[in-house]
Amino acid sequence: MPCRVVVCRDCCCGSAKVTGVDHAAQTARLRAEVPVRISACLDVCEQANVIVVQPSAAGRAAGGRPVWLGLVNDPDATEDITDWARAGGPGITPMPEILGLYAITPPRLGTASRNGPDADRR
Repeated sequence: MPCRVVVCRDCCCGSAKVTGVDHAAQTARLRAEVPVRISACLDVCEQANVIVVQPSAAGRAAGGRPVWLGLVNDPDATEDITDWARAGGPGITPMPEILGLYAITPPRLGTASRNGPDADRR
């Protein structure tokens, strides 16, 4: 299975609070290329819109870990994420340097919402 992208769409991410972004188009663009899961609040609202790129099984076996990206409010950033995920994502393909500008520290384990990208492992 390829890497998966988790898109926060709750209180701030994906809402009118983040102006100038076509949230539906962003989600549709990602879904057109890679598996996408929509998540409830990931508890980093100050970084809206938040996207987490999760490694595939092969990527995880190679040492890849989820990469949290914040302030993904530009179509070019969405394209960069899509390209990276299609190329293999974490553990398989190095993260493009430009995405380093969007990288954020995830909330500490246990502080994220129960519906966060790692909820199934808790």
